[in-house]
Amino acid sequence: MIINLAYIIACVFFILGIKKLNKPTTARQGNFLSALGMLIAVTAVFFENDVVQSWNSSDWLRNGYMWCFAAIAIGSVIGAVWSKKVKMTGMPELVALYNGFGGLASALVAFSQFYNNPQGNDIISSAAIGITILIGALAFSGSMLAWGKLSEKISGRAIVFKGQNFINMLFLLAAITAVVIYAIPGMDNQIKFISILALSGISLLFGIMFVLPIGGGDMPVVISLLNSLTGLAVASAGFIISNTVLIVSGCLVGASGTILTLIMCKAMNRSIGNLLFSGFGSVDAASKKGPGAEPKAVTAEDAYMILESARSVVFIPGYGMAVAQAQHAVKELAEQLEANGTEVNYAIHPVAGRMPGHMNVLLAEADIPYEQLKTMDEMNSVMSSQDAAIVIGANDVVNPAAERDKSSPIYGMPIIKAYECKTVFVLKRGKGRGFSGIENELFSMPNTLMIYGDAKATIATLAGEFTVE
Repeated sequence: MIINLAYIIACVFFILGIKKLNKPTTARQGNFLSALGMLIAVTAVFFENDVVQSWNSSDWLRNGYMWCFAAIAIGSVIGAVWSKKVKMTGMPELVALYNGFGGLASALVAFSQFYNNPQGNDIISSAAIGITILIGALAFSGSMLAWGKLSEKISGRAIVFKGQNFINMLFLLAAITAVVIYAIPGMDNQIKFISILALSGISLLFGIMFVLPIGGGDMPVVISLLNSLTGLAVASAGFIISNTVLIVSGCLVGASGTILTLIMCKAMNRSIGNLLFSGFGSVDAASKKGPGAEPKAVTAEDAYMILESARSVVFIPGYGMAVAQAQHAVKELAEQLEANGTEVNYAIHPVAGRMPGHMNVLLAEADIPYEQLKTMDEMNSVMSSQDAAIVIGANDVVNPAAERDKSSPIYGMPIIKAYECKTVFVLKRGKGRGFSGIENELFSMPNTLMIYGDAKATIATLAGEFTVE
């Protein structure tokens, strides 16, 4: 009774934690509540399995409880140190890794159940083991590839080849066939073992093939989708070992990840099928309209002359702000603008950055007022009245080609209409294309001024100009 009550309390904490992650102002509290729920759940598991009663027993070491506590201690230290030291630019990769390890853990739980009982209890439990290995291994290898693309250890461009979708379908059919063979009652143990090994290998390869054709511009959606798959794997693992907390928490993660994926696909005006099979960013995505006007470059001092007289300014952040770690400098410049009588807002695109909510996390870290963070729709309705927009390392989310160029891979994707502002300043490290490899028409528009160089240094210079005055 007490154990079940502890599980219920843990589940309540998980639900409250996810709810509080909805806003930057309560996200830290949400993380704490979720972690507390997990602590309660893990503690309840050990009490349920009589770990405390067997503490002085000679079986305690042989039963493996010592290894459980050692694994928890080592994992906690690694997680704490790693999370503390990781830079904000590395946060998307860290999320991808954590997600992948969750999928791997679920697959290992299923494999251990197979190892202890190769025949399985019934067709349902056997099918659950196979499905858990399939989804968990797929989520693991897919997340590892996403990590490689996000960290730029491999190309972030979509990698496609002829017949790729057909090959992926064959992988999926082969994996399902292996699950069916294992789940057949009375099948020879050796055949079951071969089917599980084949399933593991096929699922790992399928995960790689699953993410391979997805370009860097779609990484936030991919992370969300893989996260939902990991949640499903966790729920399935909970079903295998009859653990209520795993079932509930896995369903929560799976459902929330799926909803977030659909929301982000809607924000990009693309279906999940288009996301997975279109090979976004795999080809030279330059506009077919021919070369546009040469972008006009100015210095930070030149930009100050315009910003000093601006009555309204909107910041539009992208991954470049994370790279430059410029969020604190942005806040300083915003404070200088406000002291000068300027209204300041921040336009946040749902898929800006390389993971869901990336820009919100960065700006919240700099203690920027939550009420100044505006959604794309909120700012687009008043964008034409803004005196200036400062685009910091963003590319696709402000690219007018999404509205004007039917040949563009991002055509139809809703964007922040920075081009409607009277003056647009684009802070960019160099003259190359963005992470997705698409040319941006905004850069050559007559009301756009480019400021090349480190965004943090540029913004600090602008803030310094106001201070000098």
